[in-house]
Amino acid sequence: MPMTAILAAIFATFRTAMWLCLLWAAGVHAQALPADAVQPKPALPEAVLRHANRDILTLQTPYLGMPPSERVRRAQANIDLALERGGPGELSTRATPQGQLVFVDGVMALILFEGDVAPMSGDTLAALTERTLSALRQAIRETQEGRSAHSLLVSLGRVALATVLAVALFAAARFVRLRSLSVIVAFLDRQTRKLAQGEVLRRERLHQWLNAFDVLVSWGLGLLLGYAWLSFSMQQFPYTRPWGEGLHQYLISVALGLGKGMLSAVPGLVVAVLILLMARGAVGALGSFFQRVERGQLSVGWLRQDAAGPTRRVVTWLLWVFALAMAYPYLPGAETEAFKGMSVLVGVMMSLGASNFVGQVAGGLILTYSNVLRRGEYVRIGEHEGTVVDIGAFNTRIRTGLGEEVILPNASIVGNATKNYSRAVHGPGYVVDTVVTIGYDTPWRQVEAMLVEAATRTPGVLATPAPRVFQTALSDFYPEYRLVCQAIPEQPRPRAEVLSALHAHIQDVFNEHGVQIMSPHYVLDPAEAKMVPPARWYAAPARPPADAK
Repeated sequence: MPMTAILAAIFATFRTAMWLCLLWAAGVHAQALPADAVQPKPALPEAVLRHANRDILTLQTPYLGMPPSERVRRAQANIDLALERGGPGELSTRATPQGQLVFVDGVMALILFEGDVAPMSGDTLAALTERTLSALRQAIRETQEGRSAHSLLVSLGRVALATVLAVALFAAARFVRLRSLSVIVAFLDRQTRKLAQGEVLRRERLHQWLNAFDVLVSWGLGLLLGYAWLSFSMQQFPYTRPWGEGLHQYLISVALGLGKGMLSAVPGLVVAVLILLMARGAVGALGSFFQRVERGQLSVGWLRQDAAGPTRRVVTWLLWVFALAMAYPYLPGAETEAFKGMSVLVGVMMSLGASNFVGQVAGGLILTYSNVLRRGEYVRIGEHEGTVVDIGAFNTRIRTGLGEEVILPNASIVGNATKNYSRAVHGPGYVVDTVVTIGYDTPWRQVEAMLVEAATRTPGVLATPAPRVFQTALSDFYPEYRLVCQAIPEQPRPRAEVLSALHAHIQDVFNEHGVQIMSPHYVLDPAEAKMVPPARWYAAPARPPADAK
């Protein structure tokens, strides 16, 4: 045996004997001290014993006046000294009254005593020692592996093989993705050809959605594959192995958490789906009932035919809201803080815009159930005039005689005066009226007869009830005549066309009888009085009554 090895062995034996003497003296001194004198100081920070980038032990209490950080520093120095000697790295322990001594190749590395055991954890010094030996044994083995050139070459070969495999998998996934995308695009193009021709669906927008989904899937697969490659590669080298194991365990924990969450959410989802299915069945049954009333196949005293459609929409909306409220507690994550925060945010946003929303909905309900408007009626609301096409929950659509469609908010309709030309007529149809002003020197009987004759010539104006003329005002220079008649909607003539034809015939009739449609305005008194002599009271086309003298 060489002389240096003999001296090293003698030195190690002498150092161990000195440590044992110090431990014995410390035990005797600790037995002589009062109980409160040996209590650890909780204020000192804990220290982690780490070797080969792997955590071995966490020390929290001082020993023999040494804080945890100093204990860790000395233990690391002793372990490095033992491994530098090139030994096999064998671990052994020795029980003493002061604690457990841990040796590496016969060199004492660290001391564990009862104070290192976490209080109120149910742990023991023996279990702590066993865990420490297991972690230290793995760290020593990885240290020896890191010092082996053969092991490093094998690790590099594994990483290279994993890289080739990852690239091949990524290429195969890209090929399958592109082929699947082309098949999906061709299928959707065939199915949506008619919609695209009718400009209901734009293919460009559909292709944009598919491309966005393809990019999302590509990034997801790439990140997952890169994450797996990085975790595997880091586990091949001793120093980065703890990091790779951490990545691997994190991925597994996330996958297990997602799986457990999905399995635990299945009963709640089943209940929520059953609630929604029951709501759908109720909506279908009630919808069929309201549709029969709307089509006139069923008559009930408490529901008008024109109100059946809006009532069906209101009942459907209420049923779905009730179903969602009942299914909400069974949705996955309904009890989480994120879900509750999102619910509060949605509630605040709805409350901020609720005034306009509630006003529009209330206006639609008022128009529907107060019988203010009906579909097909000809009305005038403010400056807009036309046929009511639809009364929705938020707005009402009116189609004018000029081919325009005007959309009016329900709240504005409730707040404005509405003139209904269809409500007061006898039978089907709507009212057509116009106003002319003729001077006082024209017999009023003649004017009324000419207006009635013009109405009878107009296509679409009903003979029964007969057109009537009212003198609505006697102004300073002329009387005002209002012609009121009824038109029938079965003929394809909107009110604007009927009114235009009526105006044309009024001009023709007045021209035929030599009466100008001009309202006089005087600055000076006329030389002759503007009056009609009795002989002209019944100028054509007026006819005197049978009993007139």
